[in-house]
Amino acid sequence: MYAKLNHVAIVSEKYPLLNGFYQSLFGLKPSKVTGPQSGFDIGDGYVGLNINPRKGGRPAGLDHFGIEVEDVEKAFDKMRTRYPLARWVQRPSNRPFAGITANDPDGNVFDLSQKDMKNRAGAYVENKGVTGNRYISHVAIRTMRPDEMARFYVDMFALKEQNAEHGDPNHYLTDGHMTLVIIPWKITNYAGQSIMPTGVDHFGFTVESVDKVKADIDWLVGLNPVMHTIPLGMGPEGRARLELAQKQCPMADHFISDPDYNLIAVMQAR
Repeated sequence: MYAKLNHVAIVSEKYPLLNGFYQSLFGLKPSKVTGPQSGFDIGDGYVGLNINPRKGGRPAGLDHFGIEVEDVEKAFDKMRTRYPLARWVQRPSNRPFAGITANDPDGNVFDLSQKDMKNRAGAYVENKGVTGNRYISHVAIRTMRPDEMARFYVDMFALKEQNAEHGDPNHYLTDGHMTLVIIPWKITNYAGQSIMPTGVDHFGFTVESVDKVKADIDWLVGLNPVMHTIPLGMGPEGRARLELAQKQCPMADHFISDPDYNLIAVMQAR
């Protein structure tokens, strides 16, 4: 089955600020369809970044990722017969990004869409391939049964598993461009710091130069101080959190936190 990892979604009270931050620092382009009243739909030409306004009772942060398939009915049949713990629901008809939200057997949430689905619009339709030298290259989830979840995504969506370095417990599943990183979750990993539950851990950009990104952050803050990144590694708990992030995502060359505390991995193109 054809499948494409087509978007990452953030929920934020600061959604206009994040829209400006990701466009300014990473060169993401806005959709021609969505407007500020309903959030922002921006993208790199292949993967979309959906920045949603936070609503009452809903937590902020990295929310989910999305998968596009050729035929959602075939996906439903496969989940129904092979993965009874995987379920799905229809999204409201005014959502321009995906018609269905589903969960994998560990409860991780992802959007599911089909190429010709009526309510698909915005960057996910407009995307025709990466055009810049900074682009979204992976999204990572924390889950309790990483081996089983890797088999689920490979079986359901024909993602290809890439070889991990010796001793790396992660699974790296790719559609040929975008990678889903599956990280083992253990509560014991969080000794000495606040516990992060299972779910989306971070997403990452491949860039032409990590040093240039760092310099561009300084330039951006000089122009507009509210676009500052959140310091990482401050104090004992902050250092423990950063060390865990570095251990859990060895492909990253650098980590930053956007103005609303979402974790971003930055990797230099090789």
